[in-house]
Amino acid sequence: MKNVVTLLLLAGFSYSGIAQKINVKEDSIMLSKIYSESLTNGYAYDDLRILCKDVGSRLSGSLGAEMAVKWGYQTLKSYDFDTVYLQEVMVPHWVRGNKEKAYLTEENGKIHPLNLLALGGSVGTNGIISGEVILFKTLDDLRNADKNVVAGKIVFVAQPMDQHFPAAFNAYGNGFEVRGSSASIAAEKGAKAVLIRSLSLSENDFPNTGVMNYKEGIDKIPAAALSTNDATALEKLIGSSSQQLMVYLEMDCRMLPEIKSYNVIGEITGAKYPKSIITVGGHLDSWDVSESAHDDGAGIVHSMESVRLLTALNYKPQHTIRVVFFMNEENGNRGGKAYANIAKEKNENHIFAIESDEGGFTPRGFDFDGSDKKYTFIRQFLPLFQPYFIHQLDKGYSGVDITPLKSQFSNVGLFGLVPDSQRYFDIHHNANDVFENVNKRELQMGAASISALIYLLDKYWGEE
Repeated sequence: MKNVVTLLLLAGFSYSGIAQKINVKEDSIMLSKIYSESLTNGYAYDDLRILCKDVGSRLSGSLGAEMAVKWGYQTLKSYDFDTVYLQEVMVPHWVRGNKEKAYLTEENGKIHPLNLLALGGSVGTNGIISGEVILFKTLDDLRNADKNVVAGKIVFVAQPMDQHFPAAFNAYGNGFEVRGSSASIAAEKGAKAVLIRSLSLSENDFPNTGVMNYKEGIDKIPAAALSTNDATALEKLIGSSSQQLMVYLEMDCRMLPEIKSYNVIGEITGAKYPKSIITVGGHLDSWDVSESAHDDGAGIVHSMESVRLLTALNYKPQHTIRVVFFMNEENGNRGGKAYANIAKEKNENHIFAIESDEGGFTPRGFDFDGSDKKYTFIRQFLPLFQPYFIHQLDKGYSGVDITPLKSQFSNVGLFGLVPDSQRYFDIHHNANDVFENVNKRELQMGAASISALIYLLDKYWGEE
């Protein structure tokens, strides 16, 4: 602790917008109280259990999403916010329909059921379709393929997430295009449907869904993700066999007209700078195949718990602190865009925003997207976090929901909570993302870390 004190005492705060020099002793005591309150008297785990078990999946436009809005509103009302309200947003309404079914058949008569999920936004098959399955090891292989080879076939893109990346989210970003673009590329070459390997770093029987996109002017074909176990088996079977392999596929998914939904917002008015806003949030919607405990139930409870911890410790913020449960992050980001647009229309002053959307695992730090001035400012806080094993405070990506604020408020500083990511893609967008796979202490540490960051930002940044 002596080294921490020395580092912080030597840190000069000469930038405009910073209220005062750091008080190491006072801040160390406050952070200790925040973490202690979260770990011994936290609400996050119980709130997450209710969201997961009583509400469940909450895909935009669904009854589950509507119930999640009601739950979010009532839960925020039960805490000490000055005001709680709903912000209207129109969202897409895609439905999965009856459970997808698919089979692989060999010429010798063997039949293999396939574990798969339709990708979000995909069209259905309009009954049963069948076709010879053709393998492409990478998306680029498909992109470069001859149309005559692809036409009339069911395409299988076997490209995996890249295991070389130490940070799992870098591997996800590297493979994101496979999910998003395979259908349109295959359709341009006359394919009947496309299958991809699920975006996961582990081998399991649980396929991962997620949003895909169709290119304007190209026929829409069905798109689905195979479990990694089935994808590996299929790739080996195609590679070792000269026989014709057929896939039979039935998907009932479809897009319905847009529907009205809401962001849920609670705020505490700042005592000194009420017009300057610090936003903290996660997304309330989810995919439809699980309870979505990590993605993003954890972010929802992180957000409201981070503010509750401060009120429980009788901290009175200088700036207005706003908790936002964003709707429709998964397949449109309508909530994030609406929030930023309405904020601009109201001529609000947004100085910082924090998002939690990488799960409820052990927190490691924050990624920051903002000016060099603000980056230098927030780096001064890192030694205060070290006793809590928070070591990362680097420039990077913040989050889907808060990124639209950048286009409306050029000086806003954006943070994304960074938990340990190694297990995240074992459960991401699949049936394993349930409450039982969230560790209570890890979740509570995440809430405390966000709360500590809000406290420091609020205390030491003035008014822009």
